[in-house]
Amino acid sequence: MTSPTTNQSPVLPSGTQHTLRHGDQVAVIAAVGASLREYRVGDRDVVLPFDQHQIAPAFSGAVLAPWPNRLANGAYGYRGAAYQVAITEADRQTALHGLVAYVPFALGSHDEASLTLTTTIVPIPGYPWPLRLDVTYTLSDEGLEVRTVATNLGTSDAPYGLGFHPWLSPGAAAVDECTLQLGAQRHVVVDARLLPTGDEALVGKYDLREPTLLAGIALDDAWLAPTRDEAGLTWARLASPDGHTVALWADETFPAWQVCTGNGIEGIERRGVAVEPMTCIADAFRTGDLLVELAPGASHDSRWGLRLE
Repeated sequence: MTSPTTNQSPVLPSGTQHTLRHGDQVAVIAAVGASLREYRVGDRDVVLPFDQHQIAPAFSGAVLAPWPNRLANGAYGYRGAAYQVAITEADRQTALHGLVAYVPFALGSHDEASLTLTTTIVPIPGYPWPLRLDVTYTLSDEGLEVRTVATNLGTSDAPYGLGFHPWLSPGAAAVDECTLQLGAQRHVVVDARLLPTGDEALVGKYDLREPTLLAGIALDDAWLAPTRDEAGLTWARLASPDGHTVALWADETFPAWQVCTGNGIEGIERRGVAVEPMTCIADAFRTGDLLVELAPGASHDSRWGLRLE
């Protein structure tokens, strides 16, 4: 019989902490979920930070793979076979945000301003494809860039989707004092379980093409048909009365956005706004809409980023 071990370091819910610096920018990446736990410029938060001793509230900063958002009943069919993953959102009976948001990633490389974290999704009955994820965070004069390379290590095509879950910070202001602008042209219609039933033209509070004051607006919605600049990037901007704007961009591998104002969400309670770049919307494993299908040995390479303007 072994004796109890004493004087061990506590196991942090967020895992090993990795700090990046460039000029007055500081980012802290937590190993669990390869999560962006902090990002600030000077003393101004760009994302809502959370304590390293906390379980990340509401998927804060996490990688959402191999699917983002909700999968109805955790069940889907692919290439003639039926699969079942665990239901993780009991009240809506869905599997939420994939398999890696609370899994520790290993350190691949690290210097002062950049690091790569990696994990391999091992085959399970509900997702029998081995998938390697390499997530690289880099600080530069342009802000923070996040690159994700997903590689199918298996011998058959794998269904895949990706998202990220940063909660953008309003600084010292309230969310109601901020404006949000989102570059997208279609709003996704959902049912009572927040599962998509179609899409529609932008009307009312869902038309965020121009900066819109968030006072009285509650959102947990997706958008499609992103507008893009000459570099192919789509943008979202949360502007605060302190004169700062948190700007988030995503490349052409992300054809969808999700925005959540955090109403009633434990640990967030409308202190920030989740602006999530996604390669597909909810239920893509069931509908096939915008689903990425990775051939054996193939990779999917995506980029998004944040900066304080």
